[in-house]
Amino acid sequence: MKAGAATDPITGLLAARTEANRAFFSAEAERIAQLCHEMSGRFLRGGRLLAIGGSPAARSDARHVAVEFVHPVIVGKRALPAVAFESAADAALLARPQDMVLAFDGEVPDGCFAISIPEPPSDDPFIRQELAETYYHLLWELVHVFFEHSGRQSTGGGAASFLYPFLDEAETDVEAVLADVARSVVMKADEIAALREQTLTEGAETLHAAADGLRARLDAGGTLLALGNGGSATDAMDVVADFRSAGRRALDLTDDPAIITALANDIGTDAIFSRQVIAYGGPGDALIALSTSGNSLSVIAALAEARKRGLLTIACVGYGGGKVAAEALADHVIVTRSEHIPRIQEAQASAYHVLVELVG
Repeated sequence: MKAGAATDPITGLLAARTEANRAFFSAEAERIAQLCHEMSGRFLRGGRLLAIGGSPAARSDARHVAVEFVHPVIVGKRALPAVAFESAADAALLARPQDMVLAFDGEVPDGCFAISIPEPPSDDPFIRQELAETYYHLLWELVHVFFEHSGRQSTGGGAASFLYPFLDEAETDVEAVLADVARSVVMKADEIAALREQTLTEGAETLHAAADGLRARLDAGGTLLALGNGGSATDAMDVVADFRSAGRRALDLTDDPAIITALANDIGTDAIFSRQVIAYGGPGDALIALSTSGNSLSVIAALAEARKRGLLTIACVGYGGGKVAAEALADHVIVTRSEHIPRIQEAQASAYHVLVELVG
């Protein structure tokens, strides 16, 4: 099906996401601001964020939460303690009273502060996951506002002021900061809506072509390999969970830490995926790579190896597409035109969810 056709399903999938995103974050903005304030105080008192996810899809979200809080992508921002668990029982063994728990499934350990993501206004599991991802990204981004404004040295948004457009004046009034953060939530929700529209409309024809090629390979017994680094690794986990849930063959190249650390230690980090493509990939298979920059050397090496071995290659990339787009290193490249990593990942989630639906 050609992008732009009147019956193009991407049009309806985008419209549903746009409306759910608007309704959800306009309703939740003030509560998100209050929650970020509470979380900042708990972090400052030594609390940790425990994320629980038992099912494959929930596990990808739990790990995504942990990597975002521990590995800050904002220069100068503090790393915050966050740990992912696959069961509530495991979390309970390590939980302390001052800890915060975000359970995607499973129970919250007794005595811990529960962070609950409200029910999104959609029955579509993909839209629900995308809204949840934006929600916990906003918690990570905006909790830092209250660190900046937690004392007498308040100086607006500080080193991260580009993230907080309302905070260009020094403020110590908590109520004023809460109001500013709530407005920032709505602005960020508008930002992801626009970026999702850009990604899905500009990439519509590419998504259809990728889906056609991928469907043919999977129908013939091929396997989809998925990969990415950091937060993109957790998105690769989600891709695999979604395709497996649809009854399709898929393999997560980020899943085995023994393999990844062996390759990184003995050969180098650039080879962590390409060596697995050699081991697992063949001419009837496909590979999807997720990268916020389009310049990750491990991703580029994997795409080169996959092309050499005859795999169909799909890449979701941010910024301007980086080297992957500029040099056409994948057969199908979907570009999300932003330099803001959380928003890129959220729009990429929409892109690969749409891909799953188009493949069928």
